[in-house]
Amino acid sequence: MPALDAFHLARAQFGFTVAFHIIFPAFSIGLASYLMVLEGLWLRTGKQVYLDLFRYWIKIFSIGFAMGVVSGLVMSYQFGTNWSRYADKAGPVIGPVMAYEVLTAFFLEAGFLGVMLFGMERVGRKLHFFATCMVAGGTFLSAFWILSVNSWMQTPAGFGVGPDGRMFPTDYWQVIFNPSVFVRVPHMVLASYLVVAFIVSGVAAWHLLRGPSTPAVRTMFSMAMWMAAIVAPIQIGMGDLHGLNTLEHQPMKIAAMEGDWDPSGPDGAPLILFGLPNMEKERTDYKIEIPHASSVILTHTWNGRVPGLKEVPPGDRPYAPVVFWTFRVMVGLGFLMFGLGLFSLLARWRGTLFTSRALHRMALLMSPAPLVALLCGWMTTEIGRQPYTVYGVLRTADSISPIALPGIATSFAIFAVVYFIVFGAGVMIILRLMAKPPRAGETGVRTDLPTRTAGIHPGLPGAVPSGTGEVSTQPAE
Repeated sequence: MPALDAFHLARAQFGFTVAFHIIFPAFSIGLASYLMVLEGLWLRTGKQVYLDLFRYWIKIFSIGFAMGVVSGLVMSYQFGTNWSRYADKAGPVIGPVMAYEVLTAFFLEAGFLGVMLFGMERVGRKLHFFATCMVAGGTFLSAFWILSVNSWMQTPAGFGVGPDGRMFPTDYWQVIFNPSVFVRVPHMVLASYLVVAFIVSGVAAWHLLRGPSTPAVRTMFSMAMWMAAIVAPIQIGMGDLHGLNTLEHQPMKIAAMEGDWDPSGPDGAPLILFGLPNMEKERTDYKIEIPHASSVILTHTWNGRVPGLKEVPPGDRPYAPVVFWTFRVMVGLGFLMFGLGLFSLLARWRGTLFTSRALHRMALLMSPAPLVALLCGWMTTEIGRQPYTVYGVLRTADSISPIALPGIATSFAIFAVVYFIVFGAGVMIILRLMAKPPRAGETGVRTDLPTRTAGIHPGLPGAVPSGTGEVSTQPAE
């Protein structure tokens, strides 16, 4: 393992803050879209159950969104404190792109978030739904800009390097739409949808296991299982495309992920299922292999060439032990999520979706799986890029600020204490909200529009009354 010094501690601090940050935007991206679907279904069908779920999850969304904003602000300050040389050299390229994220996505989210959270009794239902759509669109747009920057760091394009070592843009279309952005953005957005699908299914499964089911609990479990069954296989396919893109542009990352030290010969490359990459002896110990499988997966040919870490000097290799195992954890969890989706389809076909305790226990157990997979995927991507911040152009060792170990250690310790207290409290509040089932007439967002509001009937706007004057609460299963 690398020695603990100012350089590696600064990397660890950035990794710590990003690990806290990334889960909240992913949760917000998926949950904002879920809220948009719930409100749209309520307006279309008038069923109270969709409104109850909207009001239930919007409270959780507001807390998660706030924590994502706070953690993102803290993370960005490190560009000026611990990584000022990176900001100085790459700032002319990435600075404007990050500014676009603030000027478009963040302003869009902030501008409509208040209407979404507090405006249902003050604006018409169509305008409120428009605000919800804008917040959902803003989260997606924010993800695009941030991933465009990160993708450029992985596969840089559209820039030049001046005599002082500073990068400058030559074609912003190539900077924004760099070679990996079209696989990385869908991969992240689909991961966000899986995060919310499995959290929602876990909450529903918890309440299904604890007591009699309600229309709201059954509806959110059914919707979440549909999402898992549909998105999980698509995500596996997108992961395959991501791997092909990485093989083309970052071959040493692929070599570290596969645990391959020597490039494959004419007989193709085996897939190492398990093993222990040894950086000192330049080999992977205790290997369990499947012949030709790596060539088939990565090149879609029986004897395709797969790179090896020995093709570059030791100083240019990513730290294979971490990349190797985080990649396997991510892939393993992905197939488990796919399996749960298939299990839910079988239960739905048998008519036991809401009565199968085995399915409910598995859904509850698997609820944090997409978050773990997300973190492992991020570690695979970022550690696999090393030793570069801008792949093949700017080394990480040349990106750090001239700051001593005590300064970084102090800030790291403060971050750790504050993060665990603040975000621990936020997560506890979210868990306490989730522990209570959604109820008919869920409170949190008022829907009783005043009679003077033009075009809106007083009472529950958008609700379709039945012949008895009651609002339908039957879920669409």
